Amino acid sequence: MHTPNLIAYTALLIWPFISLVLFLTRPASQALIWTILGGYLLLPVGTSIKFEGIPPFDKNSIPSLSALMGCLLLAKKPSAKGWSIALVLLLTMLMVSPFITSELNGDPRVVDGVYGPWVIPGVGTYDALSATVGQFIVLLPMLLGRRFLQHSLDSEGLLRSLTVAGLIYSIPMLIEVRLSPQLHTWIYGYFPREFGQQIRDGGFRPVVFLGHGLLVAFFAATTVLASSALYKTQTRVKRLPPLGVAVWLSSVLVLCKSAGSLVYAAALAPLIVLTRPRIQGLVAAILVSVALAYPLLRTSHLFPTETILDVAGEISADREGSMQVRFDQETMLLQHAASRIWFGWGRFGRGRVYDEWGKDITITDGYWIILITSFGLFGFFAEFGLLALAVYRGARALYYVGSSSDRIHLAALALIVAVNTVDLLPNSSISPWTWLLAGALLGRADLVLSRAREPRRGTVSGQVAVRPGTDRQSSGTRWMIDRQHYIRS
Repeated sequence: MHTPNLIAYTALLIWPFISLVLFLTRPASQALIWTILGGYLLLPVGTSIKFEGIPPFDKNSIPSLSALMGCLLLAKKPSAKGWSIALVLLLTMLMVSPFITSELNGDPRVVDGVYGPWVIPGVGTYDALSATVGQFIVLLPMLLGRRFLQHSLDSEGLLRSLTVAGLIYSIPMLIEVRLSPQLHTWIYGYFPREFGQQIRDGGFRPVVFLGHGLLVAFFAATTVLASSALYKTQTRVKRLPPLGVAVWLSSVLVLCKSAGSLVYAAALAPLIVLTRPRIQGLVAAILVSVALAYPLLRTSHLFPTETILDVAGEISADREGSMQVRFDQETMLLQHAASRIWFGWGRFGRGRVYDEWGKDITITDGYWIILITSFGLFGFFAEFGLLALAVYRGARALYYVGSSSDRIHLAALALIVAVNTVDLLPNSSISPWTWLLAGALLGRADLVLSRAREPRRGTVSGQVAVRPGTDRQSSGTRWMIDRQHYIRS
Protein backbone atom coordinates (compact mmCIF):
# COMPACT_ATOMS: atom_id res chain seq x y z
CA MET A 1 0.00 0.00 0.00
CA HIS A 2 1.33 3.42 -0.87
CA THR A 3 1.00 6.42 1.39
CA PRO A 4 0.65 9.76 -0.41
CA ASN A 5 2.24 12.76 1.22
CA LEU A 6 0.73 16.19 1.74
CA ILE A 7 1.98 17.41 -1.64
CA ALA A 8 -0.07 14.71 -3.41
CA TYR A 9 -3.32 15.84 -1.80
CA THR A 10 -2.43 19.49 -2.23
CA ALA A 11 -1.88 18.98 -5.96
CA LEU A 12 -5.37 17.52 -6.30
CA LEU A 13 -6.96 20.29 -4.26
CA ILE A 14 -5.32 23.19 -6.10
CA TRP A 15 -5.95 21.90 -9.62
CA PRO A 16 -9.45 23.48 -9.83
CA PHE A 17 -7.88 26.84 -8.96
CA ILE A 18 -5.20 26.37 -11.60
CA SER A 19 -7.97 25.59 -14.08
CA LEU A 20 -9.82 28.74 -13.01
CA VAL A 21 -6.73 30.86 -13.66
CA LEU A 22 -6.38 29.28 -17.10
CA PHE A 23 -9.98 30.08 -18.01
CA LEU A 24 -9.61 33.65 -16.73
CA THR A 25 -6.39 34.38 -18.60
CA ARG A 26 -6.47 32.25 -21.76
CA PRO A 27 -8.95 31.55 -24.55
CA ALA A 28 -11.46 28.90 -23.52
CA SER A 29 -10.13 26.36 -26.00
CA GLN A 30 -6.59 26.61 -24.65
CA ALA A 31 -7.80 26.56 -21.04
CA LEU A 32 -9.81 23.41 -21.71
CA ILE A 33 -6.89 21.67 -23.41
CA TRP A 34 -4.36 22.48 -20.70
CA THR A 35 -6.75 21.72 -17.82
CA ILE A 36 -7.17 18.15 -19.09
CA LEU A 37 -3.69 17.59 -20.51
CA GLY A 38 -1.89 19.22 -17.57
CA GLY A 39 -3.86 17.18 -15.05
CA TYR A 40 -3.08 13.99 -16.93
CA LEU A 41 0.65 14.73 -17.02
CA LEU A 42 1.21 16.24 -13.58
CA LEU A 43 -1.24 14.97 -10.95
CA PRO A 44 -0.37 11.95 -8.77
CA VAL A 45 -1.42 8.43 -9.74
CA GLY A 46 -3.46 6.43 -7.23
CA THR A 47 -4.21 9.27 -4.82
CA SER A 48 -7.86 10.17 -4.31
CA ILE A 49 -10.17 12.10 -2.04
CA LYS A 50 -13.21 9.93 -1.29
CA PHE A 51 -16.60 10.83 0.16
CA GLU A 52 -19.35 8.35 0.86
CA GLY A 53 -21.76 7.78 -1.99
CA ILE A 54 -19.88 9.55 -4.80
CA PRO A 55 -16.97 8.54 -7.07
CA PRO A 56 -13.48 9.47 -5.84
CA PHE A 57 -11.88 12.77 -6.75
CA ASP A 58 -8.59 11.84 -8.37
CA LYS A 59 -6.24 12.44 -11.29
CA ASN A 60 -9.01 11.68 -13.80
CA SER A 61 -12.12 13.21 -12.28
CA ILE A 62 -10.76 16.50 -10.89
CA PRO A 63 -9.47 17.90 -14.23
CA SER A 64 -12.69 16.84 -15.96
CA LEU A 65 -14.94 18.49 -13.38
CA SER A 66 -12.71 21.57 -13.29
CA ALA A 67 -12.95 21.89 -17.07
CA LEU A 68 -16.74 21.53 -16.88
CA MET A 69 -17.04 24.38 -14.39
CA GLY A 70 -14.68 26.57 -16.37
CA CYS A 71 -16.61 26.02 -19.60
CA LEU A 72 -19.99 26.57 -17.97
CA LEU A 73 -19.02 29.74 -16.11
CA LEU A 74 -16.39 31.45 -18.25
CA ALA A 75 -16.42 30.11 -21.81
CA LYS A 76 -18.42 31.69 -24.59
CA LYS A 77 -20.94 29.14 -25.75
CA PRO A 78 -20.50 28.17 -29.43
CA SER A 79 -23.50 27.30 -31.53
CA ALA A 80 -24.58 23.76 -30.74
CA LYS A 81 -24.74 21.19 -33.53
CA GLY A 82 -27.31 18.41 -33.70
CA TRP A 83 -26.45 15.00 -32.32
CA SER A 84 -26.38 12.08 -34.73
CA ILE A 85 -28.51 9.03 -34.05
CA ALA A 86 -25.37 6.92 -33.61
CA LEU A 87 -23.97 9.29 -30.98
CA VAL A 88 -27.22 9.37 -29.00
CA LEU A 89 -27.51 5.59 -29.19
CA LEU A 90 -23.96 4.96 -27.98
CA LEU A 91 -24.24 7.48 -25.15
CA THR A 92 -27.52 5.91 -24.07
CA MET A 93 -25.98 2.45 -24.16
CA LEU A 94 -23.07 3.61 -22.02
CA MET A 95 -25.37 5.21 -19.43
CA VAL A 96 -27.82 2.32 -19.11
CA SER A 97 -25.21 -0.46 -19.29
CA PRO A 98 -24.42 -0.42 -15.52
CA PHE A 99 -28.14 -0.71 -14.67
CA ILE A 100 -28.69 -3.68 -16.97
CA THR A 101 -25.54 -5.36 -15.66
CA SER A 102 -26.54 -4.80 -12.04
CA GLU A 103 -30.05 -6.07 -12.66
CA LEU A 104 -28.62 -9.31 -14.07
CA ASN A 105 -25.95 -9.72 -11.37
CA GLY A 106 -27.87 -9.46 -8.14
CA ASP A 107 -27.00 -13.07 -7.37
CA PRO A 108 -23.81 -13.80 -5.39
CA ARG A 109 -20.93 -15.48 -7.19
CA VAL A 110 -19.82 -18.67 -5.46
CA VAL A 111 -16.16 -19.65 -5.87
CA ASP A 112 -15.08 -23.18 -4.94
CA GLY A 113 -11.97 -23.33 -2.79
CA VAL A 114 -9.84 -25.82 -0.90
CA TYR A 115 -11.62 -24.99 2.37
CA GLY A 116 -15.05 -24.86 0.81
CA PRO A 117 -16.95 -22.31 -1.26
CA TRP A 118 -16.71 -18.58 -0.63
CA VAL A 119 -18.99 -15.87 -1.91
CA ILE A 120 -18.57 -12.61 -3.82
CA PRO A 121 -21.72 -10.51 -3.22
CA GLY A 122 -23.98 -9.44 -6.05
CA VAL A 123 -24.30 -5.87 -7.26
CA GLY A 124 -27.40 -3.72 -6.92
CA THR A 125 -29.02 -0.48 -7.99
CA TYR A 126 -26.73 1.65 -5.83
CA ASP A 127 -23.69 0.15 -7.56
CA ALA A 128 -25.30 0.85 -10.94
CA LEU A 129 -25.96 4.47 -10.03
CA SER A 130 -22.39 4.90 -8.82
CA ALA A 131 -21.02 3.37 -12.04
CA THR A 132 -23.26 5.61 -14.16
CA VAL A 133 -22.07 8.74 -12.37
CA GLY A 134 -18.52 7.55 -12.94
CA GLN A 135 -19.26 6.99 -16.64
CA PHE A 136 -20.65 10.51 -16.93
CA ILE A 137 -17.49 12.00 -15.42
CA VAL A 138 -15.39 9.89 -17.79
CA LEU A 139 -17.30 11.24 -20.79
CA LEU A 140 -17.15 14.91 -19.74
CA PRO A 141 -13.95 15.67 -21.72
CA MET A 142 -15.50 14.19 -24.85
CA LEU A 143 -18.67 16.24 -24.51
CA LEU A 144 -16.68 19.40 -23.77
CA GLY A 145 -14.28 18.76 -26.64
CA ARG A 146 -17.15 18.26 -29.07
CA ARG A 147 -18.75 21.54 -27.99
CA PHE A 148 -15.76 23.83 -27.50
CA LEU A 149 -13.04 22.45 -29.84
CA GLN A 150 -14.92 22.18 -33.12
CA HIS A 151 -13.02 24.64 -35.34
CA SER A 152 -9.93 24.22 -37.50
CA LEU A 153 -7.81 26.37 -35.18
CA ASP A 154 -8.77 24.09 -32.31
CA SER A 155 -7.49 21.02 -34.18
CA GLU A 156 -4.21 22.81 -34.81
CA GLY A 157 -4.17 23.97 -31.20
CA LEU A 158 -4.52 20.40 -29.94
CA LEU A 159 -1.56 19.25 -32.02
CA ARG A 160 0.47 22.28 -30.93
CA SER A 161 -0.34 21.69 -27.27
CA LEU A 162 0.49 18.00 -27.51
CA THR A 163 3.83 18.82 -29.14
CA VAL A 164 4.68 21.50 -26.57
CA ALA A 165 3.74 19.14 -23.75
CA GLY A 166 6.00 16.50 -25.30
CA LEU A 167 8.92 18.92 -25.41
CA ILE A 168 8.42 19.95 -21.78
CA TYR A 169 7.83 16.40 -20.57
CA SER A 170 10.93 15.14 -22.36
CA ILE A 171 13.09 16.80 -19.67
CA PRO A 172 11.80 14.75 -16.69
CA MET A 173 11.62 11.71 -18.97
CA LEU A 174 15.32 11.98 -19.76
CA ILE A 175 16.09 12.51 -16.07
CA GLU A 176 14.38 9.23 -15.22
CA VAL A 177 16.05 7.38 -18.10
CA ARG A 178 19.35 8.36 -16.52
CA LEU A 179 18.55 8.13 -12.80
CA SER A 180 15.63 5.62 -12.77
CA PRO A 181 11.94 6.54 -12.33
CA GLN A 182 12.00 8.41 -9.05
CA LEU A 183 10.14 11.70 -9.62
CA HIS A 184 6.77 10.39 -8.42
CA THR A 185 8.42 9.10 -5.24
CA TRP A 186 10.46 12.26 -4.64
CA ILE A 187 7.49 14.61 -5.08
CA TYR A 188 4.43 12.60 -4.03
CA GLY A 189 6.04 10.20 -1.56
CA TYR A 190 5.38 6.83 -3.19
CA PHE A 191 5.84 4.83 -6.38
CA PRO A 192 2.45 3.92 -7.93
CA ARG A 193 3.34 0.58 -9.60
CA GLU A 194 5.80 -2.28 -9.39
CA PHE A 195 9.28 -0.84 -9.91
CA GLY A 196 10.63 -3.96 -11.59
CA GLN A 197 8.27 -3.49 -14.55
CA GLN A 198 10.09 -0.28 -15.43
CA ILE A 199 13.45 -2.02 -15.97
CA ARG A 200 14.04 -2.88 -19.61
CA ASP A 201 17.07 -3.77 -21.74
CA GLY A 202 19.58 -2.93 -19.05
CA GLY A 203 18.09 0.50 -18.36
CA PHE A 204 14.95 2.21 -17.17
CA ARG A 205 11.66 3.27 -18.66
CA PRO A 206 10.59 6.78 -17.62
CA VAL A 207 7.37 6.88 -15.60
CA VAL A 208 7.21 10.52 -14.43
CA PHE A 209 3.59 11.05 -13.22
CA LEU A 210 1.70 8.64 -15.49
CA GLY A 211 2.07 5.48 -13.41
CA HIS A 212 3.76 3.16 -15.90
CA GLY A 213 6.50 3.34 -18.51
CA LEU A 214 4.16 2.02 -21.21
CA LEU A 215 1.85 5.00 -20.72
CA VAL A 216 4.75 7.43 -20.98
CA ALA A 217 5.98 5.71 -24.14
CA PHE A 218 2.54 5.86 -25.72
CA PHE A 219 2.24 9.55 -24.86
CA ALA A 220 5.64 10.10 -26.49
CA ALA A 221 4.42 8.26 -29.61
CA THR A 222 1.41 10.57 -29.90
CA THR A 223 3.67 13.62 -29.62
CA VAL A 224 5.71 12.25 -32.53
CA LEU A 225 2.53 11.94 -34.61
CA ALA A 226 1.42 15.47 -33.68
CA SER A 227 4.82 16.97 -34.49
CA SER A 228 4.86 15.08 -37.81
CA ALA A 229 1.62 16.78 -38.82
CA LEU A 230 3.04 20.18 -37.84
CA TYR A 231 6.17 19.40 -39.85
CA LYS A 232 4.04 18.60 -42.89
CA THR A 233 2.30 21.98 -42.61
CA GLN A 234 5.62 23.67 -41.70
CA THR A 235 4.11 25.01 -38.49
CA ARG A 236 6.67 26.22 -35.97
CA VAL A 237 6.26 25.43 -32.29
CA LYS A 238 7.63 28.21 -30.06
CA ARG A 239 9.80 29.32 -32.99
CA LEU A 240 11.48 25.92 -33.11
CA PRO A 241 12.00 24.26 -36.52
CA PRO A 242 9.30 21.62 -37.01
CA LEU A 243 11.74 19.00 -38.32
CA GLY A 244 14.02 19.42 -35.33
CA VAL A 245 11.06 19.08 -32.96
CA ALA A 246 9.91 15.86 -34.64
CA VAL A 247 13.42 14.38 -34.56
CA TRP A 248 13.90 15.28 -30.89
CA LEU A 249 10.59 13.73 -29.83
CA SER A 250 11.34 10.62 -31.88
CA SER A 251 14.69 10.25 -30.13
CA VAL A 252 13.03 10.53 -26.73
CA LEU A 253 10.51 7.88 -27.76
CA VAL A 254 13.34 5.44 -28.57
CA LEU A 255 14.69 5.91 -25.05
CA CYS A 256 11.31 4.88 -23.62
CA LYS A 257 12.10 1.28 -24.62
CA SER A 258 8.59 0.28 -25.65
CA ALA A 259 8.34 -1.80 -28.81
CA GLY A 260 4.62 -1.22 -29.23
CA SER A 261 4.83 2.57 -29.14
CA LEU A 262 7.85 2.50 -31.45
CA VAL A 263 5.83 0.48 -33.95
CA TYR A 264 2.94 2.96 -33.76
CA ALA A 265 5.20 5.93 -34.43
CA ALA A 266 7.34 4.18 -37.05
CA ALA A 267 4.26 3.14 -39.02
CA LEU A 268 2.10 6.25 -38.71
CA ALA A 269 4.54 9.18 -38.68
CA PRO A 270 5.75 8.45 -42.26
CA LEU A 271 2.11 7.93 -43.22
CA ILE A 272 1.30 11.44 -42.01
CA VAL A 273 4.27 13.01 -43.78
CA LEU A 274 4.16 11.10 -47.07
CA THR A 275 0.52 10.33 -47.84
CA ARG A 276 -2.66 12.26 -48.48
CA PRO A 277 -5.01 12.95 -45.56
CA ARG A 278 -7.76 10.83 -47.09
CA ILE A 279 -5.49 7.78 -47.05
CA GLN A 280 -4.70 8.51 -43.43
CA GLY A 281 -8.42 8.73 -42.68
CA LEU A 282 -8.95 5.35 -44.32
CA VAL A 283 -6.13 3.81 -42.26
CA ALA A 284 -7.59 5.31 -39.08
CA ALA A 285 -11.00 3.83 -39.90
CA ILE A 286 -9.44 0.41 -40.51
CA LEU A 287 -7.57 0.55 -37.19
CA VAL A 288 -10.68 1.27 -35.11
CA SER A 289 -12.58 -1.39 -37.05
CA VAL A 290 -9.96 -3.96 -36.03
CA ALA A 291 -10.27 -2.79 -32.42
CA LEU A 292 -14.06 -3.17 -32.54
CA ALA A 293 -13.79 -6.65 -34.05
CA TYR A 294 -11.02 -7.85 -31.70
CA PRO A 295 -13.25 -9.57 -29.09
CA LEU A 296 -15.07 -11.47 -31.81
CA LEU A 297 -11.80 -12.39 -33.50
CA ARG A 298 -10.37 -13.68 -30.21
CA THR A 299 -13.41 -15.71 -29.26
CA SER A 300 -13.57 -17.27 -32.75
CA HIS A 301 -9.78 -17.93 -32.75
CA LEU A 302 -9.30 -15.88 -35.92
CA PHE A 303 -6.80 -13.39 -34.48
CA PRO A 304 -3.20 -14.32 -35.48
CA THR A 305 -1.81 -14.75 -31.96
CA GLU A 306 0.84 -17.28 -33.02
CA THR A 307 2.18 -14.98 -35.73
CA ILE A 308 2.41 -12.09 -33.27
CA LEU A 309 4.25 -14.30 -30.78
CA ASP A 310 6.73 -15.37 -33.45
CA VAL A 311 7.43 -11.74 -34.36
CA ALA A 312 7.81 -10.80 -30.69
CA GLY A 313 10.21 -13.72 -30.23
CA GLU A 314 12.44 -12.41 -32.98
CA ILE A 315 12.74 -9.14 -31.06
CA SER A 316 13.43 -10.69 -27.67
CA ALA A 317 12.41 -13.64 -25.51
CA ASP A 318 11.13 -11.27 -22.81
CA ARG A 319 8.67 -9.63 -25.19
CA GLU A 320 7.47 -13.00 -26.45
CA GLY A 321 6.92 -14.12 -22.87
CA SER A 322 5.04 -10.94 -22.05
CA MET A 323 2.75 -11.35 -25.07
CA GLN A 324 2.16 -15.01 -24.22
CA VAL A 325 1.04 -14.07 -20.70
CA ARG A 326 -1.35 -11.44 -22.14
CA PHE A 327 -2.94 -13.88 -24.56
CA ASP A 328 -3.22 -16.62 -21.92
CA GLN A 329 -4.91 -14.21 -19.52
CA GLU A 330 -7.32 -13.02 -22.22
CA THR A 331 -8.28 -16.61 -23.01
CA MET A 332 -8.88 -17.42 -19.35
CA LEU A 333 -10.97 -14.29 -18.78
CA LEU A 334 -13.00 -14.82 -21.95
CA GLN A 335 -13.82 -18.35 -20.82
CA HIS A 336 -15.11 -16.97 -17.53
CA ALA A 337 -16.98 -14.12 -19.23
CA ALA A 338 -18.63 -16.46 -21.77
CA SER A 339 -21.51 -17.32 -19.42
CA ARG A 340 -22.47 -13.62 -19.21
CA ILE A 341 -20.91 -12.32 -22.37
CA TRP A 342 -23.54 -9.72 -23.27
CA PHE A 343 -23.72 -7.68 -20.06
CA GLY A 344 -20.80 -8.95 -17.98
CA TRP A 345 -20.36 -9.89 -14.32
CA GLY A 346 -20.36 -6.41 -12.83
CA ARG A 347 -17.65 -4.73 -10.82
CA PHE A 348 -15.91 -5.52 -7.52
CA GLY A 349 -13.94 -8.51 -8.78
CA ARG A 350 -16.88 -10.59 -9.96
CA GLY A 351 -15.42 -10.86 -13.45
CA ARG A 352 -11.99 -12.00 -12.30
CA VAL A 353 -10.61 -15.53 -11.96
CA TYR A 354 -9.50 -17.09 -8.63
CA ASP A 355 -7.57 -20.23 -7.80
CA GLU A 356 -8.59 -22.90 -5.29
CA TRP A 357 -6.97 -20.91 -2.47
CA GLY A 358 -9.05 -17.83 -3.20
CA LYS A 359 -6.15 -15.93 -4.75
CA ASP A 360 -6.89 -13.60 -7.64
CA ILE A 361 -4.79 -14.94 -10.55
CA THR A 362 -6.03 -12.37 -13.05
CA ILE A 363 -3.86 -9.89 -14.93
CA THR A 364 -6.03 -7.41 -16.80
CA ASP A 365 -3.69 -5.33 -18.94
CA GLY A 366 -6.05 -4.62 -21.82
CA TYR A 367 -8.89 -2.17 -21.27
CA TRP A 368 -11.15 -4.14 -23.62
CA ILE A 369 -11.10 -7.25 -21.45
CA ILE A 370 -11.84 -5.16 -18.35
CA LEU A 371 -14.93 -3.79 -20.07
CA ILE A 372 -16.14 -7.18 -21.28
CA THR A 373 -15.75 -8.94 -17.93
CA SER A 374 -17.45 -6.02 -16.15
CA PHE A 375 -20.13 -4.85 -18.61
CA GLY A 376 -20.05 -7.43 -21.41
CA LEU A 377 -20.07 -6.87 -25.14
CA PHE A 378 -22.85 -4.30 -24.66
CA GLY A 379 -20.61 -2.06 -22.56
CA PHE A 380 -17.60 -2.73 -24.76
CA PHE A 381 -19.33 -1.68 -27.98
CA ALA A 382 -20.80 1.38 -26.27
CA GLU A 383 -17.41 2.75 -25.14
CA PHE A 384 -15.25 1.62 -28.05
CA GLY A 385 -18.05 2.60 -30.40
CA LEU A 386 -17.83 6.22 -29.26
CA LEU A 387 -14.12 6.34 -30.05
CA ALA A 388 -14.71 4.61 -33.39
CA LEU A 389 -17.58 6.98 -34.25
CA ALA A 390 -15.28 9.99 -33.85
CA VAL A 391 -12.75 8.40 -36.22
CA TYR A 392 -15.35 7.33 -38.79
CA ARG A 393 -16.91 10.78 -38.93
CA GLY A 394 -13.49 12.44 -38.98
CA ALA A 395 -12.46 10.30 -41.95
CA ARG A 396 -15.69 11.18 -43.75
CA ALA A 397 -15.30 14.89 -43.03
CA LEU A 398 -11.93 14.92 -44.82
CA TYR A 399 -13.83 14.89 -48.13
CA TYR A 400 -15.47 18.23 -47.33
CA VAL A 401 -12.62 20.26 -45.84
CA GLY A 402 -11.29 22.97 -48.15
CA SER A 403 -8.02 23.94 -46.47
CA SER A 404 -5.06 21.60 -47.00
CA SER A 405 -3.61 22.35 -43.56
CA ASP A 406 -6.99 21.71 -41.95
CA ARG A 407 -7.17 18.32 -43.68
CA ILE A 408 -3.68 17.41 -42.47
CA HIS A 409 -4.51 18.35 -38.87
CA LEU A 410 -7.86 16.56 -38.94
CA ALA A 411 -6.32 13.39 -40.41
CA ALA A 412 -3.53 13.38 -37.81
CA LEU A 413 -6.09 13.80 -35.03
CA ALA A 414 -8.06 10.85 -36.43
CA LEU A 415 -4.92 8.70 -36.49
CA ILE A 416 -4.03 9.61 -32.90
CA VAL A 417 -7.52 8.69 -31.66
CA ALA A 418 -7.45 5.50 -33.76
CA VAL A 419 -4.07 4.32 -32.47
CA ASN A 420 -5.18 5.09 -28.91
CA THR A 421 -8.21 2.87 -29.48
CA VAL A 422 -5.97 0.08 -30.77
CA ASP A 423 -3.65 0.51 -27.77
CA LEU A 424 -6.60 -0.24 -25.48
CA LEU A 425 -6.32 -3.87 -26.61
CA PRO A 426 -2.94 -4.60 -24.95
CA ASN A 427 -2.99 -1.75 -22.41
CA SER A 428 -5.27 0.40 -20.26
CA SER A 429 -4.17 3.69 -21.78
CA ILE A 430 -7.61 5.35 -21.69
CA SER A 431 -7.60 8.77 -20.01
CA PRO A 432 -9.54 12.07 -19.99
CA TRP A 433 -7.02 13.30 -22.57
CA THR A 434 -8.05 10.48 -24.91
CA TRP A 435 -11.70 11.45 -24.57
CA LEU A 436 -10.92 15.12 -25.15
CA LEU A 437 -9.13 14.29 -28.41
CA ALA A 438 -12.05 12.10 -29.48
CA GLY A 439 -14.54 14.82 -28.62
CA ALA A 440 -12.60 17.47 -30.54
CA LEU A 441 -12.36 15.17 -33.55
CA LEU A 442 -16.08 14.43 -33.40
CA GLY A 443 -16.97 18.11 -32.94
CA ARG A 444 -14.85 19.20 -35.88
CA ALA A 445 -16.25 16.44 -38.08
CA ASP A 446 -19.85 17.18 -37.10
CA LEU A 447 -19.36 20.88 -37.88
CA VAL A 448 -17.83 20.17 -41.28
CA LEU A 449 -20.46 17.61 -42.21
CA SER A 450 -23.34 19.79 -41.07
CA ARG A 451 -22.08 22.68 -43.19
CA ALA A 452 -21.55 20.34 -46.12
CA ARG A 453 -25.24 19.41 -46.00
CA GLU A 454 -26.30 23.05 -46.23
CA PRO A 455 -27.60 23.95 -49.69
CA ARG A 456 -26.13 27.43 -49.56
CA ARG A 457 -22.54 28.64 -49.61
CA GLY A 458 -21.36 28.90 -45.98
CA THR A 459 -18.24 29.10 -43.91
CA VAL A 460 -16.55 26.64 -41.60
CA SER A 461 -14.10 28.43 -39.32
CA GLY A 462 -13.95 31.19 -41.89
CA GLN A 463 -13.44 28.79 -44.81
CA VAL A 464 -15.67 28.47 -47.86
CA ALA A 465 -17.68 25.25 -47.98
CA VAL A 466 -16.50 23.17 -50.92
CA ARG A 467 -17.60 20.01 -52.64
CA PRO A 468 -15.73 16.73 -52.13
CA GLY A 469 -12.44 16.43 -53.95
CA THR A 470 -11.62 20.12 -54.19
CA ASP A 471 -8.62 21.79 -52.57
CA ARG A 472 -9.89 25.37 -52.66
CA GLN A 473 -9.02 27.44 -49.60
CA SER A 474 -10.87 30.52 -48.44
CA SER A 475 -9.36 33.86 -49.34
CA GLY A 476 -11.42 35.66 -46.70
CA THR A 477 -9.91 37.56 -43.84
CA ARG A 478 -11.81 36.05 -40.93
CA TRP A 479 -9.67 32.90 -40.82
CA MET A 480 -6.45 34.94 -40.89
CA ILE A 481 -7.67 37.23 -38.13
CA ASP A 482 -8.70 34.29 -35.95
CA ARG A 483 -5.38 32.55 -36.59
CA GLN A 484 -3.33 35.62 -35.67
CA HIS A 485 -5.37 36.10 -32.51
CA TYR A 486 -4.91 32.43 -31.57
CA ILE A 487 -1.12 32.56 -32.06
CA ARG A 488 -0.77 35.84 -30.15
CA SER A 489 -2.83 34.46 -27.29
